[in-house]
Amino acid sequence: MLRILAALCLLATCWAQDCTVSNFQVMKNFDRQKYTGTWYAVAKKDPVGLFLLDNIVAEFTIGDDGAMTATAKGRVVIMNNWELCANMFGTFEATTDPSKFKMKYWGAASYLQSGLDDHWVIDTDYDNYAIHYSCRQLDTDGTCLDSYSFIFSRHATGLRPEDQKIVTQRKQELCLLGKYRRVSHNGFCDAS
Repeated sequence: MLRILAALCLLATCWAQDCTVSNFQVMKNFDRQKYTGTWYAVAKKDPVGLFLLDNIVAEFTIGDDGAMTATAKGRVVIMNNWELCANMFGTFEATTDPSKFKMKYWGAASYLQSGLDDHWVIDTDYDNYAIHYSCRQLDTDGTCLDSYSFIFSRHATGLRPEDQKIVTQRKQELCLLGKYRRVSHNGFCDAS
């Protein structure tokens, strides 16, 4: 009975929640310089279509011209049985909000997706965790029809226990609680 009551309370919270994308809060005073470096994806909410599955490592850099770029590699499965480590590259166009970018990305091979997505830094402490969000397609009511999100850690072993509560709260604020899956790191892409 207690479990049913707890589930109903969680469901009521979700129904009462504002899932309008334009109302999602992003990182205040985002510092791109502090953000650069290596991040390991530890959880992700997938979009529609082909996407990196696991062993995902992203590297954010800022060039001499001040532009931020990113590379990412991770395991993909092509034609239902061909596993390989894919390399992606992205460039970021700044917007009026330092935490919101337009990200143009493409894969090193033609079978990988490419696109120009909104890319938001929802939260980070720069040293341990980061939460990224992108909505590819808005519904007429302002909610998202096709989104993806990454939970990153600076540590290949995952998030620290003290970061879990923050990350869980942000997942709920993005209306994505329960929609993420764990991203494993088993060394598949280490040799590439």
